[in-house]
Amino acid sequence: MRKHRTSLTCRFASRVAAFAVMACSPVGPFSTGFAKLHGAEETDAIVRGEAIYRDACVQCHGREGEGVVDFYPDPLVGDSTIKELAELISDTMPEEDPDTCVAEDALAVATFIHHDFYSEAAQVRRRPPRAALARLTAEQLRQSLADLYSSVTGTAWTVNERGLDASYFRDSSWKDKDRKIKRVDPVVDFNFGKESPGEGIDAEAYHIHWSGSLVARATGRYEIILRTSCSCTLEFGVHGRVLIDNHVQSEGKEEFRRTMQLTGGRVYPIKLDLNQRKRKTEQPAAYVSLSWVPPGGVEEIIPAAVLLPSSEPSTFALQAKLPPDDSSYGYERGTAVNRAWEDSTTTAAIEFADAASSELYSHYLRKHKNESDENRGKLRAFLTQLVETAFRGPVDDRIRDLYINRQIDQCEDDAEAIKQVLLITLKSPRFLYPLLDADRSPSQQAANRLALTLFDSLPSDSTLSGLVEKGKLKDRKQIEQAAWGMVRDYRCQAKIREFLYQWFDLADIEEITKDDAIYPGFDLELVSELRHSFDRFIEDVLSTEGSDFRQLLQADWMFTSDRLASFYGDAWKPAEKAADGDKPAIGHTFQRSVSDSTVHVGLLTHPLLLSQLAYHRTTSPIHRGVFLTRHLLGRVLRPPNAAFSPLNPNLHPGLTTRERVELQTGEVGCQVCHVKINALGFSLENFDAAGAYRKIENKKPVDATGNYVTRKDEVITFDGARELGDFLAGSHDCHRSFVESAFEYFVKQPIAAFGPDRADELTQFFQSTGFNIRQLIVEIAVIAAEPNNGSVTGA
Repeated sequence: MRKHRTSLTCRFASRVAAFAVMACSPVGPFSTGFAKLHGAEETDAIVRGEAIYRDACVQCHGREGEGVVDFYPDPLVGDSTIKELAELISDTMPEEDPDTCVAEDALAVATFIHHDFYSEAAQVRRRPPRAALARLTAEQLRQSLADLYSSVTGTAWTVNERGLDASYFRDSSWKDKDRKIKRVDPVVDFNFGKESPGEGIDAEAYHIHWSGSLVARATGRYEIILRTSCSCTLEFGVHGRVLIDNHVQSEGKEEFRRTMQLTGGRVYPIKLDLNQRKRKTEQPAAYVSLSWVPPGGVEEIIPAAVLLPSSEPSTFALQAKLPPDDSSYGYERGTAVNRAWEDSTTTAAIEFADAASSELYSHYLRKHKNESDENRGKLRAFLTQLVETAFRGPVDDRIRDLYINRQIDQCEDDAEAIKQVLLITLKSPRFLYPLLDADRSPSQQAANRLALTLFDSLPSDSTLSGLVEKGKLKDRKQIEQAAWGMVRDYRCQAKIREFLYQWFDLADIEEITKDDAIYPGFDLELVSELRHSFDRFIEDVLSTEGSDFRQLLQADWMFTSDRLASFYGDAWKPAEKAADGDKPAIGHTFQRSVSDSTVHVGLLTHPLLLSQLAYHRTTSPIHRGVFLTRHLLGRVLRPPNAAFSPLNPNLHPGLTTRERVELQTGEVGCQVCHVKINALGFSLENFDAAGAYRKIENKKPVDATGNYVTRKDEVITFDGARELGDFLAGSHDCHRSFVESAFEYFVKQPIAAFGPDRADELTQFFQSTGFNIRQLIVEIAVIAAEPNNGSVTGA
């Protein structure tokens, strides 16, 4: 909710602006005008302030600051400090005679409204939030269906090795005696020409088999591209399901493309078979490459970082298009129930039912071939397993008869029975509303909430099921132990990655382009490598034992590549030159850069972020300041009074960007917010629109000084990104913003619904653990899973 509260501004915004400049400036005349009250003084001020407010302010603002339509309709809600409110009141209220409520009277009124209804704490006291009953979000639906499928096929294991398992045979034989090479290939990108691919293999006839799995880091549309001059088949996602079939080679056909939706954190088995056949005519040169275009990226060889040499179980990737969820609160919520959502869940249910009848049931029969099938017992057992997994717990005889037996008895065809059962199951509120589980055991409820929090899914693997059966998820220690076992799973890793992208305001990043005349070389390929660099840094921080949050804002190095070093200069050169044997088989194997505490300030100065927060030709201190204020510091900014376009640099060719922004936002009505925004955004002015470090702009030294007024009225000044990053890493406001954002992203409920002091307690916990991100996520999952935490409205 904090992201939508409006600040204390009404129709007199222009009159407030001049004051706001002075109040927020560290050298303003009001910077020490009001002392902070404590204890009895504060109590007395609240009583006195209430009397003044009731007498002079109610007519315009309402008894509880709710606003009055004919006067000042905006509610008095926000996160300004008492001092800031007091200064505002002293300067502007009442509008007709602002000199009548000043000094101690203004401080008393500010203390009262801040305590009674203005602040977040006051709002929580007045209207304690509750965890709202919500349907599955689009991502939760995708993940739940994937895990429902995996409940039959099996769950992927986390492995450390990367690449694909490769076997090279001397001819078309699969016999062990004919296998001449067995190894792990980091990628599939080979040009054998007319030569042998290895010792003991005839150059004119051989067979190569690659097998393993592919981990999708993010949910989205992927294009898989296979190029080869040889006969080939490619299986993907489901064992035995052929995605590309060129076994009977088509003359002149050497490129194959398939596009599909993949789900983040899921592991997809992959098998590629290549045959070079001896021909009577001249033998063509042999080559093969396996590429992809990931969401928002460009075509590249599928990197080793997402390939596993182990062949994991088949999985399910929902292809149905799902409508977007409400994300206005800063996290996706399953609140909208409309025709689009209703139609999409039906389409998804039909798609899953088709896959279950055509693929999943045959897999189940192979695993249970020795069991009795009296009265279609195998079909009933198969569907019971799916229904119980979908409903997140055992079903009683009544549910079994309604959802399973009745459909089977009325339908002679097994495939049709499966489709009917799954359609009514996957459209049931028991599946679509995951928190409707009050009738479940405490252990089952804990398992349900752990899976929903950490995986965006339902509990489907044998580990959680075993703990539930033994009743070993009843207390905090047991729940925490289970959560630690889940946090390293690919599904949780993908969710943490997506959260960090959101916290850095890159979740919905669009194509980034720059003026080629000013920034030659800033192209789609460079942006793709910036994404890889950003990802590698996140993975490195999360993989360390401490997974230290502060590294995100303070690390003096970054992951780099030859292309990035060439564009961004010496600070982006590798710390150590790779040996020839380590040279990447593809163009973007990344290494740590040299240390440079000025250019590298964690992800805060990463070019992917800073180029996104910039215009085509120039930087945008406003965009950067808004990002810092809202995302990293969790502060409230009201929407601007009017939209405006930035001043064209050509109109003021002699000005720096800072000077132009100060000129444009100097109007009294703009300064209400821009005095805060600009002061933060200017601190990143050493980085141009492409995110490259600079000291000079328009032949003038860059001025990167800035300041910030904390929630405790402390004025913090800094000069440049390094001082800003060091401040943020130690800032309580920043810590709290990260904690609240993480909680609400993972739990998808307001943090105050789990206790009015939960945000403060969790922030203190985060600080006490050395800012360990993984430990924070585990604690969030435990809080969400503990009995009686965040009782659900309507459940």
